[in-house]
Parts: sequence; structure tokens; C-alpha cells
Amino acid sequence: MLSLAAEEGEQGLGMGQWIHQPLTPACSKSGGAAAAATEGRGAFSIAQAVGLTDDEDIKVMLKGSFLWKIKSRRRKKERFYRLQEDGLTILSERCFKRARSKQIFSITHMEAMREGYQSEGLRQHGRCFPETQCLTIVFKGRRKNLDLAAQSEEEAKRWARGLKKLMAKAWPRGGGGTGSLSPAFFPYISCIWIHDILHQADKNKDNKMSFKEIKDMLKMINIDMNDIYAYQLFQECDKSSNDRLEEHEIEEFCTLLMKRPELEELFHRYSGQDCVLSAKELGAFLQDQGEAADLAHAHRIIQTYELSEKAKQHDRMMLDGFMMYLLSAAGDILNQEHTNVYQDMSQPLCHYFISTSHNTYLTDNQIGGASSTEAYIRAFMEGCRCVELDCWEGSNGEPIIYHGHTLTSKILFRDVIEIIRDYAFKHSSYPVILSLENHCGPEQQVTMVRHMKAILGDMLLTQTLGGQVPKELPSPEQLKGKILVKGKKLPDLMCDPENMSFLSDNTEEDEEEEEERVLRRERRRSGCSSDPIAVCAPRQAKDAAQISQELSDLVVYCQAVPFQSLEQALRSQQACQMSSFSERKARKLIKESGNGLVRYNARHLSRIYPLGLKMNSSNYNPQEMWNAGCQLVALNFQTPSWEMDLNRGRFLVNGRCGYLLKPSFLRSRQASFDPESGRGPGHRATLLLVKVITAQQLPKLNNKKSSIVDPFVRVEIHGVRADCSSKQTEYKLNNGFNPRWEETLSFQLRVPELALVRFVVEDYDTTSCNDFVGQFTLPLTSLREGYRHIHLLSRDGASLAPATLFVHIKSKKM
Repeated sequence: MLSLAAEEGEQGLGMGQWIHQPLTPACSKSGGAAAAATEGRGAFSIAQAVGLTDDEDIKVMLKGSFLWKIKSRRRKKERFYRLQEDGLTILSERCFKRARSKQIFSITHMEAMREGYQSEGLRQHGRCFPETQCLTIVFKGRRKNLDLAAQSEEEAKRWARGLKKLMAKAWPRGGGGTGSLSPAFFPYISCIWIHDILHQADKNKDNKMSFKEIKDMLKMINIDMNDIYAYQLFQECDKSSNDRLEEHEIEEFCTLLMKRPELEELFHRYSGQDCVLSAKELGAFLQDQGEAADLAHAHRIIQTYELSEKAKQHDRMMLDGFMMYLLSAAGDILNQEHTNVYQDMSQPLCHYFISTSHNTYLTDNQIGGASSTEAYIRAFMEGCRCVELDCWEGSNGEPIIYHGHTLTSKILFRDVIEIIRDYAFKHSSYPVILSLENHCGPEQQVTMVRHMKAILGDMLLTQTLGGQVPKELPSPEQLKGKILVKGKKLPDLMCDPENMSFLSDNTEEDEEEEEERVLRRERRRSGCSSDPIAVCAPRQAKDAAQISQELSDLVVYCQAVPFQSLEQALRSQQACQMSSFSERKARKLIKESGNGLVRYNARHLSRIYPLGLKMNSSNYNPQEMWNAGCQLVALNFQTPSWEMDLNRGRFLVNGRCGYLLKPSFLRSRQASFDPESGRGPGHRATLLLVKVITAQQLPKLNNKKSSIVDPFVRVEIHGVRADCSSKQTEYKLNNGFNPRWEETLSFQLRVPELALVRFVVEDYDTTSCNDFVGQFTLPLTSLREGYRHIHLLSRDGASLAPATLFVHIKSKKM
């Protein structure tokens, strides 16, 4: 990418009066800013870009510190940690001569920085270090936490503050890796990436690049460039004619490589012959984008994204500023107004989709995976508002949480409640629902109640807001900062005249146990001798079916009752009563009585959960359930899948607060909407046109030099059955660096209010299944028109920066 600076002393703004020069310093082969600085070329640093070079905390990190890496009681290893001069990556180095090794991680891969005993690992294994010296780095996705202990309290605070500052600069909106990077990062992050590749390609470390090394580098960055064209570029940059590219020549080569022809063409379409955008010309572009096109708005964009001070003074935008703008949050496909809470939060709880986790305590599959309090933290930080606690009898009178009948590990109920207290409202202030699956007897139920009251205090909701039997559920706004308990309740003849809550029909716990019994029978028939379910009979109390008065009293607005029929539920069920359905039962209801389920969900909460037979904790399609207005659609958050992509996409908006207002046709008690056909009033059909233009810097799928992706883009629509479709581009052979398609895909949607759009990049394979490269999912109603960048995410939701798609979106009512 180029940085354009005004020629000193010139007043005019003609094309010839602007000098094109690389960013300082441009991408070079030195392997990083350390070498650049020592060779007098200037520091190449994101810390400098975001104004942190004089920060005392950053200085300590740049110097480096010996920190203890804590993995278990016995495994405590001293490592040297240092912030690299690029201001983006942290180097970890073992200092033993016989076992010298290095590891690097990026600030952009971090989700959170915690101080003290704020991780399960440190609470269990770090007590030998003072709490003030302990810190935890939490990574995005499934990567394990990094637990560390500093040599002193001061050093720990320096690292904690420094990392938080860098994260805040990288993700100014607190996106934690799921949003757009700060504009200040864009000119640098690609060059840092190239720096690392160049360092790897320089086999003899002579700071010069032969043509063979250049070819190796091209393969490393996902390009299988034609030899003739590659050699032409090489010769064009080889000013010294010695068949080696030196520093400034490598910079020129990288500059040519990093050009974005499609953005240059777009820029010149609006800038005219002088190749400079005036505020008026930028306004014309903004108008075509469907944005505010007034001069004041154009002026603000120029002042924010233009790199040249001279251009800013004359209210002009150069090519680099234009590129910065398009790569920033302002040019993102996601409507940035929807990144804050923008919906009405004063309607009854049942009028919202609510982000819900199933088997929240698990970090892996539900047969032998580990249970962890960290899983609750990760769910809360993703905006989850309903978590599950499977409670079983524990030793010493302490209830435990794990997946009964399996080899999953166990955690204390008390520890989970402490984590809920500490993290439930860190990301979202709206109410949290604790879905209790109780297998404890009355005695340990009383212990559970004692822990919840003592630990949660005033956060725990113990009575209705007005002290009266509610005619409808309260709103998320009314319940801000409150924790609700979902569970069974002893019958109250005053508010439950038909004694529904005491009916003996199956509840969620009973249905799941029945599915597990089926699983055991199938394993016996198949002759499997090692049945983990049979071996690990859980400690369920004989009197677990009895509900203690103390636990019953904590159930206020989320009373679990058995489901008899839609007719009976619509006639008799109270506002504070709800039912749970397995995915199979929910599908059956949708197919047979779809509109009836929509009307039920307009009055009551419903929870959908996966079949218990899914040993690998796979997920089901949540879209089917959302189409019927089901609120608590529980998924296995620990399982990366396209279903979880849909869940993240659905709750990406409204400030990622975990609550989304359902469309009006799903909120009316007299709704006539049919979720199967999509027919009913309240929505207009829409035509969506997606022009897939280019992709940039797609990640390699493995480290083999010869492996270069053949990418194609698939656009999927997930909504009512009539709207579900997918279309894809042609694949581009051997180019994951800057493939160009210029292909338009069109979609007709009957119910756009429910639709999700999923952009998927895959590597085409002629002999086997295509490999996943990256994706991004968002609601159609939050998708912005015009030329937009899509910042791709990995399978587990982590940022793949700098990987992007560049598209043009057009949407119109039919």
C-alpha cells in the first residue's frame, strides 16, 4: 500500500504535484523493525502508529521480561517474553541451550487480558505466586489460555496495562477479534505479515533476495505466479542488475505486489483526471453507496482517513486515504450503527431471540471432554445470556457440574456460580438465565440455593418485580443486571389452578436420559465392550425428583413445565411458565403446527436443545427454530460448525448484547405467519445482488510450500425454507493472495427479516472435499449496500486479519 504525501512548498493540487512514497518504512526484507532500526531505516511499529512509543508500559514490554508460564502444579517454566518492535507480536523464548525454542502470538488473536487468579488454571495451580503477580492472556477461539506469573507486582501491572492498551488500539470498539481493526493498523498489518514471510524466504540470511527466494516467498503468501511475469517484476525492481533484490528494491517489489487495482479503478472513476478526490467527488461516491452524501460528512471522512496533512488542509483525499477508508469499519459490510444496542429493549422477554448455550461447562465433546469454568467465561464474552448447569450429587455435600453418565470431568457448582458473578455482566448488562438441570436431592439443592444467594447477592432475582403474579414477562431493560433461575417449581394452586407444574410427563432432563438409554442399548447391540456411559454411573440422588422449597422459591419467571399440546398451552399456560423441546420434537411441531408454535412463542419462552445422542456434541440448524420464534435456541458453543457461524452472525448485532428483537410478525399473539412456507403479512420480498470482486491475503491451509489455495466464494442464504439457497463463483487456480472474480450472484428472498447471509471462502479440490478457508455471517437487515470489505473469520470465530473479501452489494424491494 502506498502513502501519498504532498510535495513540500507546492500550493496546487494537480496530479504532478503529489509524490508517491512508501509507508515509513515500507515492507522490506530485514525480518522486522529491530533490524530496520539498527540499520538506520526507522522503526516499523504499530505502537508508533497508534501513539504508544513513549508509553512506559510499552517500553518495558519492548525490553522484555522473564515470566513464569504455569500449566500445572509441577509444570512451571520460566520464559522470556518480549513485545516485538512491530508492536503487534509477542515473542516467547526458552533460554536453555539444548532446547532453545521460540513461539509467537499476535495481539489481534487476543480476546482478553486478566489480572490475578482470574483463570481456572491459576486458581488451581498458581497459588504459589502472589495474586498480584499473576496474569492470564485469553485467546480467541479454542486456543488455551496462557497463565503467567511475573517476578514482581510492578512488572505484572506493566504487562497487563500494556497489553490492554495495544488491544484497545487494535479493536477500538472492543470487538475482541470479531470486528474491524483500527484504521491505524491497516497500512502496517499487511507489511508486518510480508516482513515475516520475507524473513522466512531469505534462506541464507544475507538480506538480499534471489529470484528463487522470491519464488519461494510468493508460494508462502499463496501465489503461484507465472515465472515469466514474476521475473519481469523481479527485473523491473532489480535496479542494480546483480540478480539480487536489496533493501529498497525489495520495498519496491512489495509495493507492486500489494497494489489493489480494483480499488485504484474505483478511485479513478470518481476522482477524474487529477487523481485526487474532492469533498464533492467523495460525496458522489457516498451517495452511490447509499450513505449520507453531504459535504460535512465527506469532510469528516477525509479528516479521519487521509494520510497526507497537505491533502487534509485542502479537503482532498488521495488513493491511500480512500483505501484506508474502505478497509476501516466505515467501509465494512456490517452496518456500524448496529454494533451498538439500537433496538427497543422494553418489550417482554418472549419477544426476543436470546443467545443460549447447551452444556455450557464443556470444552469438548459430551462423552469424554473436559468440564471447565472457562467455558462459561467464553460463552459470556460471546454475548451468551442463557447458560446450562447440569447439577449432580457431589462428595462432602458439595454439588458438582458435569455431563452425567459420561467420562467428562467434574467442576464444583460453587466455582461456577462465582464465575457467573464475576463475568455475567462484563460484556452485556442484560439479564442472564441459569438453566438448571437438577439431579441433586433436596439436601444438596439447599446447598445450591445457599451458594447462589451468598455469591450472587442482589444480582439473583428471588421475586417478581411488582410482587404480583405477572400477566406478561418483564423486559430485558427491566431485568438489567439480574440473574434468573430456570427450573421446576412446586405447585402453587393460586397461580397454577390446573397443577401443570406437577404433571408427571417428561421434562428436558427425562427426555435426555431416555436418549442416553437408547444410546446404551445401541452400543450393546453393536458389541461395544467399553461403554463409557455404563462404566460411569453418576451419583444421582434417589430423591432427585423431589424439589426443595428453597430451590423452588428461586424460580420466578422461568418455570419449567411439561409440554402437553399447543392447544392446552395456549389455553392454560401462565406467562412465567415455559417448556423445553428437543430439536426433533421442535421440528415435528414446526411441521405439523408451525403457526401455533409462533403464537405460543409470542406469549411464552421456549428452549430448544440438541439430541443427547450426539456424542461429538455436534449442533443442529438454529435457523429452523428462529423461523418459528423460538427464543432460547441452545447450541454447543464449544463445537466449531456452520451452525455456530449462524449463531454468531445472528447475535453479532444490537451491541452483541445477546438479545435481538424478533420481527413484528413473530411477536403478535394473533400472528398468521407460517414458518414452513414463509407466508403471512408483515414482510416484503427482496432481491439481493452480491458482486464478488476480489479477495486479499487468504491464509494458507498448511505449511507445504507447494500447497496454494484455489479459492472460490460461496454466498449462502439461511432463512425460511423458500429463501434457503447458495451460489458460488468459479475457483481461481493457485492464487490465495489477490484472486479476482468480478462475478454477480443474485438471490430472491421472501422473508428478508429472518435471513442470514453467510460468505464462505473454500479451497477447491478435484479429488476430495473442499477445504474451509474463512467465513463471515451477518443478518441481511444489517448488511450495507455499496462497495464493502468483509473481514474473514476462522472456523472458531477468530479474526483472520488481514484476510478480506471485497464485494459490491445491491438490495431492493420487489
